[in-house]
Amino acid sequence: MIQLILELPESFSLKDKRRIVHSVRDRFQRQFRMSAAEVDLQESLSFAQIGGAYVSNSKVFGESVLAKAFAMVEADVPVRIQDVSIHSEEF
Repeated sequence: MIQLILELPESFSLKDKRRIVHSVRDRFQRQFRMSAAEVDLQESLSFAQIGGAYVSNSKVFGESVLAKAFAMVEADVPVRIQDVSIHSEEF
């Protein structure tokens, strides 16, 4: 699982925020085959919390996919990353 708290400096309206959040969510789903959603901070115009999940039979591979997803946000999305956490479990 990955959880990102993003500051959206270019967001001045709910429409701007939705555009950025949907872009990140859609790219997670399309590029990395992850489940993703805005999980908190819906009331804020300048912050968003996005959670993503990836299921794999290899812990190392799953963590590498999550790291690539984080690198994509860091490089391609016009946001400031306030916090990121990556958590994995084996069953």
